[in-house]
Amino acid sequence: MSTPLNLGIPKGSLQAATIALFKRSGWTINVNGRSYFPEIDDDAIQCAICRAQEMSRYVENGTLDAGLTGKDWIAENVSDVRVVADLVYSKVSSRPARWVLAVPYDSPVRTLEDLRGKKIATELVAFSRRYFEERGIDVTIEFSWGATEAKVVSGLADAIVEVTETESTIRAHGLRIIHELMQTNTQLIANHEAWRDPVKRKKIEQIALLLSGALKGEKLVGLKMNVSGTDLEKVVALLPSLNAPTVAPLYQSEWFSVETVIGSDVVRELMPVLLANGAEGIIEYPLNKVV
Repeated sequence: MSTPLNLGIPKGSLQAATIALFKRSGWTINVNGRSYFPEIDDDAIQCAICRAQEMSRYVENGTLDAGLTGKDWIAENVSDVRVVADLVYSKVSSRPARWVLAVPYDSPVRTLEDLRGKKIATELVAFSRRYFEERGIDVTIEFSWGATEAKVVSGLADAIVEVTETESTIRAHGLRIIHELMQTNTQLIANHEAWRDPVKRKKIEQIALLLSGALKGEKLVGLKMNVSGTDLEKVVALLPSLNAPTVAPLYQSEWFSVETVIGSDVVRELMPVLLANGAEGIIEYPLNKVV
């Protein structure tokens, strides 16, 4: 590649999770001190750290060829970028985050209509303003620099629009959620001009493929076991798999090696059942990527 792909890495809460995801995908990114240009072990890529809130603007105007940011910030900036891949990951969980409307627990507000004429604090100003305007509800939207939950507690706002994954912070501040505005997750986005460049597009597609594969592999495990010929059919019938289990005869034996890939959340229930039906020597192993 004559010109490296300029790739934006989100600064802040997602930075460590993003670098860890790239590590599982096959790339090592080293952030040196306060530098905004970390090193990556791929000569075809050069990285820049950028706030997720600004990422889509820099990708749209060509400062960056591609980057990772939230679906929420693309909507906030109304950016004209190509979404290449949806990547559900965070520092907390593997579930999409939600932007919700919350009010004090003892507030009389129960619906969006009840907020007519009220003041709402949020970091997601433009999106929230459009959301209420589209529903014909007149509210005042004010930008919050942080500690948004405290704005309601201190009486500076009647409600907040805030992002949450577990709702724990919202509940800890004595707030309750009355409405969900949107779900958001990390997305790999690309500049349209970079996408039209066949070399850069190939690199972006490679990144999308391997990041998605690493996230898929995180939710799956490999399972391998030995099964006698007499128990083979009933054990195989118990096994979920991506397609079908791999079955191979053991050398000079009436036993078989059975291998499959299954969701990590079902192993604890499945393993005792497999043992009870004749499986032996069960091995569970993690998967780095599934593509």
